[in-house]
Amino acid sequence: MNEILVVDNVTKTYGKKGEKQYQALKGINFKIAAGEFVAIMGASGSGKTTLLNILSTLDKPTTGQVFINKHDVSTLNTNQMADFRSKEIGFIFQDFNLLENLSNRENIALPLSLRGLSARRINPLVDRIAAKLGIKEILNKYPAEISGGQKQRVAAARALVHEPSILLADEPTGALDSKSARELLNTMENLNKHDGVTTLMVTHDPFSASFANHILFIKDGKIGEQMIKGEKSRTDFYHELIAHLGTEE
Repeated sequence: MNEILVVDNVTKTYGKKGEKQYQALKGINFKIAAGEFVAIMGASGSGKTTLLNILSTLDKPTTGQVFINKHDVSTLNTNQMADFRSKEIGFIFQDFNLLENLSNRENIALPLSLRGLSARRINPLVDRIAAKLGIKEILNKYPAEISGGQKQRVAAARALVHEPSILLADEPTGALDSKSARELLNTMENLNKHDGVTTLMVTHDPFSASFANHILFIKDGKIGEQMIKGEKSRTDFYHELIAHLGTEE
């Protein structure tokens, strides 16, 4: 099985030696195969944001290794890291992170523009992902002119337009109303099922997590329990997850 993400004994400690230190991650190990949809659940302060920053190459582990598409990202220098990120990783932020002075088309095209692709090559790629996400009619509008749900679809299109090895999502429904949240999660589920988009989503929300097929629980900097959907429906998996969370201390 082709492993897209391998996290090998990753730790993260903040603070200098000889001073008071805080260990945010305490030996994290897991793998994600191509085509999986994995959710990482944890309360505030559990280490999930620190872990996501390391997986997205925005931060480096204190010890341990992270392999993305068989590349050891810890060996890359700053310029190599930026290039690697623009090719291999797609990222959806909670607060969209769209550039307000660019049209939605230009926002989606940004990862390709930064790689130096011509408009002739970029436009068909933008049109294709916009059609898949149902946002072709808003491409020439600006972020201020569209709803929160549409903004997050534009952000998702920007994250996917360069066909990354893995899509990382940080609380992607956190700024959305319930209807827009469900629509986005359905879209992410369909992209995973029908297009094989390998996805890792960090969330504290059980409803969002129930769209994944594998849930890892992080607590006090460690990955502990896990749940696998298997053949269960999303609704049954959600109820099982709620019951599980209800038994935790």
